Amino acid sequence: MPQNLELKCRISSIAVVCETAQALGAAPQGILTQEDTYLVVPHGRMKIRREGTGAPELIVYQRPDRAGDRWSSYQRFPLWHAPGLGEALVRALGVLCVVSKRRHLFLVPDARIHVDEVDHLGTFLEFEVTSEDPAVAERVMAGLRRGFGLEVEEGIPGSYADLILSA
Repeated sequence: MPQNLELKCRISSIAVVCETAQALGAAPQGILTQEDTYLVVPHGRMKIRREGTGAPELIVYQRPDRAGDRWSSYQRFPLWHAPGLGEALVRALGVLCVVSKRRHLFLVPDARIHVDEVDHLGTFLEFEVTSEDPAVAERVMAGLRRGFGLEVEEGIPGSYADLILSA
């Protein structure tokens, strides 16, 4: 199962964070509109992601609910080849909550930088380090934190779904 190293924290200014990303050499990839429907599952997390007018995708992942850097194991399944499967899962499992966001996406070697505007929650910065080599991932994550002036303790636990449910 693929893994990545993640960190998510609250931010006060999208403009400043986007400028910092570009100053650090991150390549802007545009703004994505995403809606994640989280399903009720006994272990980990499962969501159906709709991005713009594209086909939905099923994402299943497990990650510890703790602040700071955390490893996430995930699987992604495009649903374009299985029409109706997403709706069947919603009916069978039930909806935990829906998270809607606008994501400013930036790429650097071995990582994705997300600047998220999340409905009802505010603005966030998220790093997803894509190298599965722990030494490389930790080095890239440390460089990103340093470049954005973040301490590991600033990372929030849980997911956007957890934040919406606790609000």
